[in-house]
Amino acid sequence: EVRLVESGGGLVQPGGSLRLSCVASEFAFSNYAMGWFRQAPGKRREGVAVIDMLSKTIYSDYAKGRFTISRDNAKNTMFLQRNSLNPEDTAMYYCAARRGAYCNRVDQSVMDYWGKGTLVTTSS
Repeated sequence: EVRLVESGGGLVQPGGSLRLSCVASEFAFSNYAMGWFRQAPGKRREGVAVIDMLSKTIYSDYAKGRFTISRDNAKNTMFLQRNSLNPEDTAMYYCAARRGAYCNRVDQSVMDYWGKGTLVTTSS
């Protein structure tokens, strides 16, 4: 059974940084495209970024220049880095995997597996 476990969330002050991790197991991580998505309170889940097996990245418009997605295939782990957090970044952040090596858009409908999420709260 595919397993995705996110970590790194918590309470962060505005202007602070976060680095989320997603550890994958029970599938060939290096051959899958991966992505980060988030859902703010009272809002729909939205895409942040995706990364393919060759570490080519695609970001949502709002995420460009604000977030950095990366992966370490040797550790079956994907990361999301965000500096200068603001209250609008408060959300549940989800890790997702796609049964395929490539992904040409940040679209939750093309992802096949999901983690349970890690909550990030930006507040003073």
